[in-house]
Amino acid sequence: MAALLPSASLLQFTIKGELGDCRLAHFPIRDKKRAQFQQYKPCVVKSMCAAKFQKKKVWVWTEKKEVMTAAVERGWNTFIFPHHFRELAADWSSIALLYPLFIEEGGLFDGEHKKIAAFFEISSPEQLEKLQPLDELADNVVINLLDWQVIPAENIVAAIQGTQKTVFAVSKTSSEAQTFFEALEQGLGGVVLKTEDVESILELKDYLERRNEEGSVLELTKARVTNVEMVGMGDRVCVDICSIMKPGEGLLVGSFARGLFLVHSECLESNYISSRPFRVNAGPVHAYVAIPGGKTSYLSELKAGKEVIVVDQNGRQRIAIVGRVKIETRQLILVEAKRDEDKETSYSILLQNAETVALVSSPGDGNQRRAIPVTSLKLGDEILLRVQGGARHTGIEIQEFILEK
Repeated sequence: MAALLPSASLLQFTIKGELGDCRLAHFPIRDKKRAQFQQYKPCVVKSMCAAKFQKKKVWVWTEKKEVMTAAVERGWNTFIFPHHFRELAADWSSIALLYPLFIEEGGLFDGEHKKIAAFFEISSPEQLEKLQPLDELADNVVINLLDWQVIPAENIVAAIQGTQKTVFAVSKTSSEAQTFFEALEQGLGGVVLKTEDVESILELKDYLERRNEEGSVLELTKARVTNVEMVGMGDRVCVDICSIMKPGEGLLVGSFARGLFLVHSECLESNYISSRPFRVNAGPVHAYVAIPGGKTSYLSELKAGKEVIVVDQNGRQRIAIVGRVKIETRQLILVEAKRDEDKETSYSILLQNAETVALVSSPGDGNQRRAIPVTSLKLGDEILLRVQGGARHTGIEIQEFILEK
């Protein structure tokens, strides 16, 4: 058991933000209400948002060569070994580029016996409360929960928030690792995935690739409306997500994968119905919608628990969980558009003919963008599109000839 400092009654947070350093007053860790009040000062909120999108680190702890190979192939080359496994580390280092770390008293050390991380084994909430990793000289802290279900991931994040160190938790499965990455929104900076299962490596890599899309910017382009036409009745899909959308945000939807329209959420106030900031009235069942990983899904395939991409008017994207899907028969309107630089290619979308359904327009005066209700659309209006490859197989973009009209 790694040594724990005898007292952790006081904790000081120093957080660097765009407004300068915020040094919050000392207060007892157990004083949770005061801590929650203190931590949401403006500069801290900026820091927390930045932490949410920072790149997460993964170290691997395994004795199985196949797991090591899968991890290295996916760009993870820091491996944890018990101190008496130096021969195995040397053997693997002869066939792959590894950075081995060895568990010794009080920490993790590299091959030159330089301390890379403090190492703590925790088996109770009381031990976690006494933990003070801020005083350690190493830049990294690894916490091994001997019975992780006893201590929720949120407790660890709360205990270490404010430190500039990268804090890792030992996780035995990909799902446990995801829990640590997401706890209390910003999560931990890293995990040590302790596994003998190659599938856990693959699942965690796939999760991180999707997560790393958050905060990145998609290129949106202007298109000019060339046709607005009533077409009759159809089954349309309302997508309710487990997040609040703000003005300018919505889902990317289109009849063809080659061009997805930014369909605005129902977050705006209306004279006709109360605001629904969690909802996008997205279009008919056949339409494509953007989902993580650069893929598309049919709107009819969405259901509770699936993921979609929420995009704002600047192209910044984030992942959202679908909470509910409603399919109802409604009157539809066809909207077609073309880009000025490509008069040959037409893009189209069908939407419910309702005042609360809107597309996001291109920049106007003062570089402001606005949502245009489909009931107010007219020829020549500029709206935003996501232009991409049109050929798809099970939602994945492929290279082949395709003609859609």
